[in-house]
Order: sequence, then structure tokens, then C-alpha cells
Amino acid sequence: MFSSSKIKSVDFYRKIPRDLTEASLSGAGLSIIAALAMMFLFGMELNDYLTVSTTTSIVVDNSSDGDFLRIDFNISFPALSCEFASVDVSDVLGTNRLNITKTIRKFSIDPDLRPTGAEFHSGPLPHYIKHGDEVDEETNEGSVALNSASFDKLLHQYQILVVNFYAPWCYWSTRLKPSWEKAAKIIKQRYDPEVDGRILLAKVDCTEEVDLCRRNHIQGYPSIRIFRKGSDVRETHGHHEHESYYGDRDTDTLVKTMEDLVDSIPQEDQKIALEDKSNVTKRPAPLSGGCRIEGYVRVKKVPGNLIISARSGSHSFDASKMNMSHVISHLSFGKTVSPQVLNDVKRLIPYLGRSHDKLNGRSFINHRDLDANVTIEHYLQVVKTEVVTTKSSHDHRIIEEYEYTAHSSLAQSVYIPVAKFHFELSPMQVLVTEDSKSFSHFLTNVCAIIGGVFTVAGILDSIFHNTIRLMKKVEIGKNY
Repeated sequence: MFSSSKIKSVDFYRKIPRDLTEASLSGAGLSIIAALAMMFLFGMELNDYLTVSTTTSIVVDNSSDGDFLRIDFNISFPALSCEFASVDVSDVLGTNRLNITKTIRKFSIDPDLRPTGAEFHSGPLPHYIKHGDEVDEETNEGSVALNSASFDKLLHQYQILVVNFYAPWCYWSTRLKPSWEKAAKIIKQRYDPEVDGRILLAKVDCTEEVDLCRRNHIQGYPSIRIFRKGSDVRETHGHHEHESYYGDRDTDTLVKTMEDLVDSIPQEDQKIALEDKSNVTKRPAPLSGGCRIEGYVRVKKVPGNLIISARSGSHSFDASKMNMSHVISHLSFGKTVSPQVLNDVKRLIPYLGRSHDKLNGRSFINHRDLDANVTIEHYLQVVKTEVVTTKSSHDHRIIEEYEYTAHSSLAQSVYIPVAKFHFELSPMQVLVTEDSKSFSHFLTNVCAIIGGVFTVAGILDSIFHNTIRLMKKVEIGKNY
């Protein structure tokens, strides 16, 4: 066994008896300064150890979410009716999807963006609408021409008032006119308005009765509306609750449709049927002239367009009266990152998340009422950002987010105005990686700080002490 004397022989820190040491005022001051320096440097090293550092690099996009990208949006159009609002997608590869409805919801809104009812269900439209072969004869008119005064009067006089809102310049209105007038004449003969009083077919020229058509939210021509007495007037928002007809436009179909409507009303007691069991191609008309469109679409990861416009295969639109102003409540690409995850990631890179919803809350209003055919376009450059966090040596967490820059403009067009979102995805992605720090490295730096400051302070104290001694010897004339 080793004796205590042998163990003491390996002591690196041999002690000097206290009686042989001498304390000095300069040494005490330097010791205090050294201690403060150690504390300051230790605090800086501890802060650096606790601070998360990242490395940012640009790499080729190797997305794990496949070849398709999801676009979520919530956009309000104060002057676009849900009746004709269409969401279309196209890209440079030739993909062209029109009037997407499966993942889209529509809600009628007023000019102040307030909802005016439940969800608007557009339903499928027939791909082909049959028209009659009748010759247009001006003398063979059977429907009643209405203006604002006569419209309000007849609306409360007949149980059912069916109105054709048309424009003389419209191709589809011209094709409908012969069948409509002939059907109106047949219905008038079968159900005399003066005797029966259950149904009347009428028409409104929207180029002359502009306010009346605007009040009934007419945006496409021709629009056939079915008004019912008593149950159609609503006090809220000042609109009528009625239906739109989207069936065939030949004489026989129109007459059959009107007869089905009349059959739902008993002639003897003039009561309106609460439930219309007729097989008529119709659906509720929009309650107001605006529409909020929300939902998502999936697009290929190539340059493309998201287009929102008025679309119909059997209606015409007056481009000079269409206003595609809109307010973007939400527009984002990729999977939605939860706020909790986003906050966790922000500790790594504080500026992350500022551009993934850059257009949210912004309004794009066309105040130039004199300008027709104004298309509002948005040019979006989309880039993927991937964040790799490290909670431990074996725990890796990946967060993916798409951010974009946006530039918007109002442009004149020779076509029907639209709201167009051009998007282009970058083939590169931003990779943000958390730089992990080892605890052993932190301890090494702490020891280096303490030892280094202590040594440097000792050297300074020795130099200062020897300098003082030398100066005193010079003063008393003692030189070596």
C-alpha cells in the first residue's frame, strides 16, 4: 500500500504556508477585477450555449409531399354572384380544370361582406341546354314587359311570377326569346291572368331597367327567376327569396315547367304550397350580389394559374358592369402549420412564418368605375422552407412550409374580367438546420475562461508588483 507521504509527492498544487505570503492592495484590486471578468465571460459563454443557432442553405427541392401542392383560400367578392362564380385551375402542362366544386364552398354576402344566408349550393349545370327552333317574330309576344313600378305591383298580385331578365345584345337571350314568348302565350291561354291569377310570365330588359336588374342581382343574361307571392319577401338585407331556372329553353319544356309550378298551387283556396314537388331544373337564386368563396384546390408543382371568374355555358355577361374587386381573408400553400408548431419553430428562425400568408387581410378594390374589363392579377413566387430541429442526438423533427412573395396589379383585358393568381414554384428550397452544441464543449470553454483569466491576472500582478519594487529601489539608490 502507498503511504501518505508517497501520495503527497504527486500533489500538483503544493501549498505555501500562509505566513510566507504577503497580501497587497494592488493584488486585491486585481483579484476583484479578475473575478468580475470571469463572471462576465462565463455569462456570455452560458448565453451562447443556450442560444439556438441555425445554418441556412439552398438545396434542390426534394419535397416529401409528392408532385401536388395544396392551395387554401378564403376570398370575398362583393360584386360577383355565387350563381356564376367559378374556380378554375390551369398550368403549363396543359391541365385545365373548370368550375371546381368538390372542395369549394360558396356563401352569399352583401356589399359589406356580411353573410346573407346559409351556404349557396350551386349544383351541377347541364352541359347542353336545348333551345327551340321557333322563328323570332316581334308580333308574337306573349310575355309582359315590366319596369320597376309594374314589377313591384305584379309581384304581389300573382301567386307565381316568372321573369326573364335579358339583354337585347345577348346571343343566348336572342335564342330564348321565340320560345319564351310562345310559352308565355300558351300559359296565358291556359291560365287566364284575369281569371286564374296563379301564374304570369314576364320579361325585363336589363339595358333599360338597370336598377331593377341590379336590385335582383342579375349578372348573367338571360336569367329566369321564379318569384312566389307571400313567402319570397324578406325584411333582412332587402332581397327576395326566389329560385333560378336552369333547364332546357325550348317551348315544350318551358310550358311543362310552368304547369308543374301551377299544379303546386290549389286554385280554389289560392294557398302557396310549402313544398314544391315538381320535377323542375331549378335551384335557389343568390340572396345577394356578392359571394365568399372558400376551400382548397390541388395543383401540380409547375407554373400555373388559379382563376376566379363568372362562367356559364348558356349565359352572357356584360363586361362593362362586372367588378372583380375582392378581399383576401386567407391564401396559403401547402399543409397548414399549427400556431403551436409555428411558435416552436420561431425560436430557431424568428422570421419564419411572415410570408406564408402574405396576402391575408388585403383588399383589392377597383375604384375605376369608368374602366371596363378590369382584371386583377396577382403574381406569386412560391418557395419551400424546411426546418430541421434537433431536440436530442437521436430526435429530429422536420417542419415544412411554403412562403411566397406577391405582386398585384389591375390590367385591362378584352375578355370578361377575372381575378387571377399566377403562381410559380421555385425548384430550390431553403433548408434551415439547427446547430447542436455539446455540453462537454461548454465545460471546456468555462474551464478555459477561469484558468485563462486566473493566469493572465497572475502575470499582470507579478509584473505590477515587480515594477513597484524596482521603482522603490531606484528611489533609494539601490541598483542591481
